Amino acid sequence: MTNPVLVEVTRGNLVESRHRGSICVVDGDGKPVLEIGNVTKPVFPRSAIKAVQALPLVESGAADAYGFGDAELSLACASHSGEQGHIDRARSMLSRAGRSESDLECGGHWSSQQPVLIEQARQFSTTPGAICNNCSGKHSGFICTAAHQGIDPAGYIKPEHAVMGAVRDALEDVTGVAHGVDTCGTDGCSIPTYAIPLKNMAHGFAKMATGTGLEPTRAKAGKRLLNACMAAPFYMAGTNRFCTRLMEAGKGRLFGKTGAEGVFCGAIPELGLGIALKCDDGATRGSEAMMVAIMAHLIPHDDPLHNALNELANIELKNWNKFSVGHVRTTLPV
Repeated sequence: MTNPVLVEVTRGNLVESRHRGSICVVDGDGKPVLEIGNVTKPVFPRSAIKAVQALPLVESGAADAYGFGDAELSLACASHSGEQGHIDRARSMLSRAGRSESDLECGGHWSSQQPVLIEQARQFSTTPGAICNNCSGKHSGFICTAAHQGIDPAGYIKPEHAVMGAVRDALEDVTGVAHGVDTCGTDGCSIPTYAIPLKNMAHGFAKMATGTGLEPTRAKAGKRLLNACMAAPFYMAGTNRFCTRLMEAGKGRLFGKTGAEGVFCGAIPELGLGIALKCDDGATRGSEAMMVAIMAHLIPHDDPLHNALNELANIELKNWNKFSVGHVRTTLPV
């Protein structure tokens, strides 16, 4: 099955590039609301599923024991830019658990955001440490979960570690998909990642948003994590990042989390809907355009939020002289 073209990139009066993809929208009961393309093929969710991976942090009692608020919980679900605010907050999380950045096993890298990278280059003479990794908040959450339960966090990235076992169990429960070695890969931050069909990811986020189909403790934790991300989106992404701008536009009504290789998951809690999509060629610009377009489609046209999303979706391309040269536009068949 060939997925349809969902995004076009124009230059002048011509289409210069096209992005194919698939999108699934599901309600809390698992009923498909919208399906575009192949939504049953398993794909690696990458970072788009981080809010589910953070469930054990809340469910174990670690988040409350260490006094974590919206900022810390948002950072635990983050693919952050490595800005100083992110680094300081991750260090604070670890410190409250009696741990430090030396416990992180995610590896270090330069920021993918040019202004932040320039600042990092001024501070570090070598590659930044693990605390600057875009996943350091999530990993800090893993370490805090282990520390609170009296478990040695060493080796927490391995599939057999108790923390990764709890994360795997949460993913299976929320998505309804068994996670085994045949669908397992290794993510960029070194933890296991499991391939999941888009329809199951979408249903999972509908369950996180509504609590439907989850036992009470998990339902409460899921809503708390999504609400934290919507309340403190800077910590889940960063300055001028798309996830930040999307949730700022939503003002507590929209959740969205990007992942590598063109995956994006989201939820509209007031409508009880979960969303999952993938841009086939892995392009972030394609997945971002798809997400904002599908959310705009789902929000009633007379709602001011619909117009705010359309403004976010109007992506104008400019050259180095700031001349307008084209647009990124969606072509959703809805």
